[in-house]
Amino acid sequence: MERTEKHSTLDDPRVSAMKPTLTIPAAIVVGGIIIALAVYISMPKLAALSGGNPALVRPVGTSDHIFGNPAAKVIIVEYADFDCEFCSGFSQVLHQVVANAGTDGNVAWVYREFPLSEIHPNAMKHAEAAECAAQAGGNDAFWKFADTLYAHQPVDPAQYGTFAESLAIPGDAFASCFANASTTVVDRITADRKNALDVGAQGTPYSLILVAGKPPIVMNGSYPYEAVKALVDQALANAK
Repeated sequence: MERTEKHSTLDDPRVSAMKPTLTIPAAIVVGGIIIALAVYISMPKLAALSGGNPALVRPVGTSDHIFGNPAAKVIIVEYADFDCEFCSGFSQVLHQVVANAGTDGNVAWVYREFPLSEIHPNAMKHAEAAECAAQAGGNDAFWKFADTLYAHQPVDPAQYGTFAESLAIPGDAFASCFANASTTVVDRITADRKNALDVGAQGTPYSLILVAGKPPIVMNGSYPYEAVKALVDQALANAK
């Protein structure tokens, strides 16, 4: 049976050497789907074990980083860390989910910062750089910068300026934002991290599938595409 993976503040940092596998044999795919359905059924139990409450997820708003239709029936809220290798693999899965399941605008993805500074010394800097990319270039710039951070793990902060230039993000605005580490940026990251802990996240990636009027569906770790699709299909079926 497929085991979900995540980075945890309690895990041995050597776990980062394990790469998520995106090409999955058929037998493992079936296992992933079974796990996904089991997570959906046992969501309240998972919430209790995590010590948080998924219902405390902050409502999605215009200030969020949204990939897809902001008015989608199903929204996946992910709390992640740019130095987390499992987050990098899961990011590709979520891109695929939105590209396929979201073609009619029914599925969107929200990224929220959950830098695990306890095990990733540069995690907070990466989060600040991504937020500065958003401030300088808007929502699209954020997503392009996020993809670039994942693609170049482990990232040396000295590369931020090169990344911004390659993505046509206004360099002066980006540099000024990052150099000053504005209260707005830091407060946003801190608020995202606090909300992650409130909902029960203990590692990354940690995600919630939201449907209006329904309890959140928890994804605690990195899931294969087929497992996420099964949960999203279930959520779409339950959407009004």
